[in-house]
Amino acid sequence: MLGFASYAALLPELRDLWGLSNAQAGIVGSAFFLGYIAAVSYATALTDRVDGRRVYLAGSLLAAAGGAGFGVAAQGLASAAFFQLLLGLGVAGTYMPGLRLLSDRVSGPLQSRYVSFYTSFFGIGTALSLALAGYLAATHGWRSAFVVSAAGPLCAGILVFCFIEKTKFLDKPGPRFTLATLFPIASWRKVLADRAAAGFTLGYCLHCVELFGSRGWMVAFLAYSATVQAPGLAFAWNLAAIAAVVNLVAVPSSILGNELALRIGRGRWILIAMSASGAAGIALALSAPAHWAIVLALLVAHALLVMADSGTLTAGLVGTVPAELRGAALGLYSLAGFAGGMVGPSLFGFALDLAGGQASAVAWVCAYVAIGAGGIAAPLAVRALGRARG
Repeated sequence: MLGFASYAALLPELRDLWGLSNAQAGIVGSAFFLGYIAAVSYATALTDRVDGRRVYLAGSLLAAAGGAGFGVAAQGLASAAFFQLLLGLGVAGTYMPGLRLLSDRVSGPLQSRYVSFYTSFFGIGTALSLALAGYLAATHGWRSAFVVSAAGPLCAGILVFCFIEKTKFLDKPGPRFTLATLFPIASWRKVLADRAAAGFTLGYCLHCVELFGSRGWMVAFLAYSATVQAPGLAFAWNLAAIAAVVNLVAVPSSILGNELALRIGRGRWILIAMSASGAAGIALALSAPAHWAIVLALLVAHALLVMADSGTLTAGLVGTVPAELRGAALGLYSLAGFAGGMVGPSLFGFALDLAGGQASAVAWVCAYVAIGAGGIAAPLAVRALGRARG
């Protein structure tokens, strides 16, 4: 994950360096998610037919090429978007195939714990990516941040390929590898016919619009807030380090949120968490000129609230759909989430431009409203489509 947030950490600098609009800067961030969506179904299904280590190694090489290529050759909108897309393709070849490699090798009570640790390291990797990019850009230039980040997936691919036991397959042909295997439309229709499952899926999509939209622009917002308070605060490595710490602090929020949901009910908790996160985003935008301590407190509060419903939405979906549709439901759920992730950064940038640009206080409020409005509406959609079980 070392290159995952490099662009988000350096978005303000690269936007100004290349003369991009905020909408264009958002498109570059969204290109990663486009690459992920394009490859994740294929890469995951491929692990049923070939050694998962090879899939993981191929994904690692693509991710390394995306990071190194960005650092060496990115010159503007088109080239930057291309290398971010390549990075997304690579992460698609590592994240879910890596989870498959892990779950195939651990069984019993330990499996759930190991899977939980694995998914938690997504957030930890994001935080390290932010911190490393900010530090290297300040000390060695922005290109070094991307080139060095390529070492992360490269090392991961070598470790998995060399130290994980080869996947063994039964001596019989597997199922035909068709578009229906990758995109089980018939099963997805059955999932969406269940009103509660459709609500959880829609809720997760809108959750990811806010999550990845806010993460993608976090450092840029901090840079804006620093400039309207005291220019001396706007050191890139400081702002990226702050964003890294905030991402780390938010990691346990999903687990704690699900525990609260078990006590008060999933539907009610989703309503509280999503409404609160949307409101917190607006409050954060309004706080930009306030004391730095207030800005940081609201930044942490918003990050915690955005993550607070993630586990609840996932658990709700798993508990709602019948066992025979669970795999298809989770596949659709993942695609919907990363589709939301693709929309979030671009939507934020477009709203920022339409409302006056990054120098306008009103524009930042509008941008946070744009990504948070769906989160506020999502609980209403969940209730309209059907009450959550439990």
